[in-house]
Amino acid sequence: MAKILIVDDEEHIRYLYSEELSDAGYEVITASSGHMLMEKIEAEKPDLVVLDIKMVDYNGLDLLQDIRNRFYDLPVVLCTAYDTFKEDMKSIAADFYVIKSFDLTDLKNKIAIALESRTE
Repeated sequence: MAKILIVDDEEHIRYLYSEELSDAGYEVITASSGHMLMEKIEAEKPDLVVLDIKMVDYNGLDLLQDIRNRFYDLPVVLCTAYDTFKEDMKSIAADFYVIKSFDLTDLKNKIAIALESRTE
């Protein structure tokens, strides 16, 4: 069972993703901010990170750079309400970019693809 780390400062989003992804058969852990994120990744060893870009205290694109520097092979799906970040050069380091929606079909598909390509 793949372990997914959800990093989002909105509690209802963490809850929604957690419920949906658990129902889809994933083990889900969450973080409400980027605080101590590298340590959490080190301790929990997730198979994939779903990362919000616009958080109160943290910029997800900066966190993405930190993840890439320390955990190069860890798949990261950027998930944001704004498609404008897609144009940001920092976002190309992500495996996938998903616009937030209450329909998680796109997110689940991208997670499955990212995990599949990791095991090949």
